[in-house]
Amino acid sequence: MQKQTKTQQILKHLQKRKSITSWDAIMLYKATRLSAIIHTLRKKGMHIVTTAIKSKDVNGNEVTFAKYVLNSTPKRK
Repeated sequence: MQKQTKTQQILKHLQKRKSITSWDAIMLYKATRLSAIIHTLRKKGMHIVTTAIKSKDVNGNEVTFAKYVLNSTPKRK
């Protein structure tokens, strides 16, 4: 059985759950370069939207992180 690449794992996640954050990618797939994976998927025709999420860290400081949402997949020819 061939192992899935990180890109394949992230795509499968997006297709099933519709969104992912860097923290999800790290915790679930040990993928530390999510933005690079998203860039690759976009080049392959995936319509992925980036949404900025604001939150607070453990010290009460405001932080912003990206949430990637899959809107559609490319149509096959």
